[in-house]
Amino acid sequence: MKKRILTGITTTGVPHIGNYIGAIKPALELAKDSDESFFFLADYHAIIKNQNFNEISDSVKDIALAWLSCGLDTDSSYFYRQSDVPEILELSWILNCVTAKGLMNRAHAYKAATALNDKDPDKGISMGLFSYPVLMAADILMFNSTHVPVGSDQIQHLEMTRDIAIRFNHLFKPLFTIPEPIIQDKEKVILGIDGRKMSKSYRNIIPLLENEKNLKKSIMKIITNSLEPGTPKDSKSCTVFDLYKNFASEDDVINFQKLYDDGISWGDAKDILFTIVNAELEPIRNRYNDLMNDKNKINDLLSDGANKARVIAKEKISEIREVIGIKPIT
Repeated sequence: MKKRILTGITTTGVPHIGNYIGAIKPALELAKDSDESFFFLADYHAIIKNQNFNEISDSVKDIALAWLSCGLDTDSSYFYRQSDVPEILELSWILNCVTAKGLMNRAHAYKAATALNDKDPDKGISMGLFSYPVLMAADILMFNSTHVPVGSDQIQHLEMTRDIAIRFNHLFKPLFTIPEPIIQDKEKVILGIDGRKMSKSYRNIIPLLENEKNLKKSIMKIITNSLEPGTPKDSKSCTVFDLYKNFASEDDVINFQKLYDDGISWGDAKDILFTIVNAELEPIRNRYNDLMNDKNKINDLLSDGANKARVIAKEKISEIREVIGIKPIT
């Protein structure tokens, strides 16, 4: 069986180097080791939490630009918007009809949301949030994905996808491949400029696609302690050092540690961090600027990707309709 990897891309927020280190780079590396790779922009998932159409539209554009700028090869992979493949939503409804409500009741996101309520546990809970795992299952099962990269917070959703696929296969016909997880580094947390996890909600990000000047400004804002130059620095609790490790070779990290032991100034440490980060991001920025000058190309690439994906999706949904009895009268 071909190794077919599917990666869902969240279409919210501004792309930052935490996304690059924790999601984009690993996913593109995995794609090199697969027979087929699928990358989709999860714009229908985005409206579960955000009904601001301007924000969603802008974010889809920014996230698409980020992945393309980082080197996603649309010739050797499938890259598409979820909303451009309508067969996914049709499959989502079909899977809803064979999924037990009790399974959805156990979803972590739903339980966490209801736990915030007092008298009415379902206050503010939409059906989109409740049935989110079913749409995720449709994303995965539509293309017979064999492997799905997931973080520790998404493992349960993939387990639910497996349960749904097994139930469908048992009720009707074994049409779905049972996907396996690729567990991403659950211990890896990319720190923001304030030392907490890098997140738009904390306003502590270092943007991925900023120009060189603004990139340096962001890095220089990293919060450090007040130790003077000449005083040895503790690298284990240092955001500057932690970020540096994600861009440097082992030898570079060893040499940087020596500078910490010798009491490097924080300004010099941040300059070194900026130099190595900027060197890796410069070609990404150049590709980004090229794409920004030809925005029609982005739409063309996504349209071509959707057309390729729909060849598979149309065939799959036809098979599914046949076995569930949605077919021409004979």
